[in-house]
Amino acid sequence: MAVNQWLATGNYFTTYQQEQRTFSTHLDRSIFSIFLLSLFVWPILFPLSNTYMFVIDNVLIAVVAVIGLNLVTGFAGLISIGHAAFVGIGAYTIASFSQVLGDSHILITHFWPLLILLGGFAGAFFGAIVGLPALRLKHLYLAIATLSFQMIFEWFIQSMTFFNQGQTIYIGRAFFLTGEVGRKNHYLFWYYIVLIVIVLVGFGVRNLLKTRYGRCLVAVRDNDRAADAMGMHPGLTKVYAFALAGFLAGVAGGLHAYLYRGVGFESFTLHHSISYLAMAIVGGLGTLNGSFWGPAAIQFLDLQVENLAELAGQFLPSSMNIATALRPFTFGLVIVLFLMFEPRGIANWWRIVKSYTKLWPFRY
Repeated sequence: MAVNQWLATGNYFTTYQQEQRTFSTHLDRSIFSIFLLSLFVWPILFPLSNTYMFVIDNVLIAVVAVIGLNLVTGFAGLISIGHAAFVGIGAYTIASFSQVLGDSHILITHFWPLLILLGGFAGAFFGAIVGLPALRLKHLYLAIATLSFQMIFEWFIQSMTFFNQGQTIYIGRAFFLTGEVGRKNHYLFWYYIVLIVIVLVGFGVRNLLKTRYGRCLVAVRDNDRAADAMGMHPGLTKVYAFALAGFLAGVAGGLHAYLYRGVGFESFTLHHSISYLAMAIVGGLGTLNGSFWGPAAIQFLDLQVENLAELAGQFLPSSMNIATALRPFTFGLVIVLFLMFEPRGIANWWRIVKSYTKLWPFRY
């Protein structure tokens, strides 16, 4: 039995408490602790330029947003095509304070964790409102409702003079224990902040999925009528799924606002909603670790597409805007290929690797 605490040789759960543990073995806990420690240490041991840290920060912020999208689309089975609007709500919540109080006000520079949480709650509020049609609508009709919310958000931001009609609203630099976070350490500082947020959100969602509320999401996704017959409320489950997704998207929007030190309309368009959906599909719908693989893969693909477009621009006429056409084509192609040949995403590859390491060398 002592060996089983280190190696997963079978299912020995005898109580629900054992089944709900975050780590099933000591080996899993040790590996995760070492991996987490390495994530915090490597920027100090192997420092990168601000350009690369900026890309990594964007990937981590996308992870927070995609975890929320995976909750509503992967676990609850509700298609959302307006996720970037929820991210924008979180960002424009902070931008609203910047417009009223000034970008260097003490509330914005010193109490930024409170404003990021406030952006999350604003996203949760609008997420619950958008989730209300889920009480009556399903599948394609619900997807169109979320798309309508994306269109309404874009029109509202571009029409309101309070938001500079979509132009950039600047936000002051954040202050921490030692004072203002300077330009040199700006991206490194937000790397650690976003990483801490991901750890908290990851553990929170993982534990949520093992509770009755998380199981309700999966039950409603598989068969909402059967879930209703077993005493669950499919409508309220869908609403709180949208609210949770909106909260995490709002937090991601707040982090985005402080990372860029400004909020602009062009960061929350329909194209970004499609990108988030592509990240969820490529990473693996209905899996928590897929929310980590997807943003990294899509961000890497995006960088390669830009490099390819620059290379093609040297040989093709300047009138042909290859970058504009190549990016949506590549995203669409990747989504279709994954849906056809690997619908469970990169997370399924990770599952196969883990299964092999557990069974090796006993191939049978």
